Amino acid sequence: MQYSVLEMADYVSSRSGFTNGIAIVLGSGLGGFTKQLNNPTVVPYHAIPNYPLPTVEGHSGEFVIGNYNDIPVIAAKGRFHYYEGHDIDTVTLPIQLFHRLCVKYIIITNAAGSTRKSIPPGSLMAIEGYADCTFRYNSKRPQITTDISKKLLKSISSASKMVDVNIEKGVYCWTQGPGYETPAEIKYIQKLGGDAVGMSTVPELQAAQKLGIEAVGISTITNYAAGILDQPLTHTEVIDTADRTKNAFAKLIGATIDEIGKLL
Repeated sequence: MQYSVLEMADYVSSRSGFTNGIAIVLGSGLGGFTKQLNNPTVVPYHAIPNYPLPTVEGHSGEFVIGNYNDIPVIAAKGRFHYYEGHDIDTVTLPIQLFHRLCVKYIIITNAAGSTRKSIPPGSLMAIEGYADCTFRYNSKRPQITTDISKKLLKSISSASKMVDVNIEKGVYCWTQGPGYETPAEIKYIQKLGGDAVGMSTVPELQAAQKLGIEAVGISTITNYAAGILDQPLTHTEVIDTADRTKNAFAKLIGATIDEIGKLL
């Protein structure tokens, strides 16, 4: 795919005037947070020159730019997944665009499955480590990376106390998809030390690190992973649980933006 990230960023900036604020990537069913932004400007992905479109339910495909308590925020409602046939450059395109817009801090969110009964559906989990379990390049045992912004993890912790929303902490494991993991795969991830599993986020965290942007991830736990309970997994369950937890999620995200805003 041929595209100019600079051209895309210039278009978004010309439509919104956004620069040098906080960015957030909103995962499946989590886009409702943008209702809290003041004076929002909506820039649909299809309006941006050469910008791709998401194809997964719960990803509307637009940037919403506004202020949260006078803090400039750009929110990506919809992301691109590796399993949709995109290459990594396309998967991480929003992060590249944020970099061109002089973003210094990014919150990356997702809907994830829990591998631990101690982290039930409806929980919110700060990602303090992650592993690439896609085996795209080799069959070596995945390594857990803990190089997550300690500054932003502290901001999440402070925010959770301010709004009285409990936040778990754990390791997020990225699998390729598009099918849900098998019980055997979940047992393997448990042995690795993984607490949650999903099909996104890790490439975005890696891209942010390479570009020198401080980033942190928050998972909304929408289901137990395969084999934890004796019942099938569906994307409808993911969207429904995300909807039930949207108020706690929005409160935590808002308070986290307030905390990170002190760093701008």
